[in-house]
Formats: sequence, C-alpha cells, structure tokens
Amino acid sequence: MAEVGSHDYEYVEAGTIDVKDLPPLDATTNKIMKDEFTTGFSLTVFYFILIFSIPVMNWFAPELAFKKILGGMTVTWFVTTVVMMVMAFIIAYVHTTLYEKRLKKYETLNK
Repeated sequence: MAEVGSHDYEYVEAGTIDVKDLPPLDATTNKIMKDEFTTGFSLTVFYFILIFSIPVMNWFAPELAFKKILGGMTVTWFVTTVVMMVMAFIIAYVHTTLYEKRLKKYETLNK
C-alpha cells in the first residue's frame, strides 16, 4: 500500500516549465484545439448576446419586460433566472456533443 502523500509521478515545482521548451503539438491535437476554441468562442458569443438582450428588452420594450407572470415574477426575471439557466445547460450539452463528435472523427482518421 502506498504511503499517504506519495506520488506516482515526478514532482515539478510550479513555474519551472517554460512553454517555449515544450515540443510542438501534433497536427491532430492542434486541429482539435483550434476547433474546440472556435466552438467555445461561438457559444460564448451566443450566450453574451442572450445576456445583453435582457437590458435591451428592458429599455426598448418595458411593457413586455415588466409584465407580471407566474405569481408576480416579471418577464425579465423569468428570462434572467429560468431561461438563462436552461440556456447554460443547453450550451454545455451542445459543447460536449460537438467535442465528442470531433474526437470520434479524429479517432477514425487516425486508425
């Protein structure tokens, strides 16, 4: 049985690895990372557009934004709480699904 606190790897103190000293990524990993960045950035932009649409709705459509629904909750509060939470889960699902498809595609190409 291993001792408490023992490691199965060589400990490297934080800050001692220079990124310039690392070998370049292989072409497949580089492509996956670029695709992953594009997906993440696109979903981030989409989410920010949704978030910033709330104050725009409040400013330009106050009759809709401050309409009471569901026991006195306004449309703005409903969108901010419920809809945005659902959107976060949908975005996470889309991101994960696209990532898994991308990995399968590259696994198939590398066989």
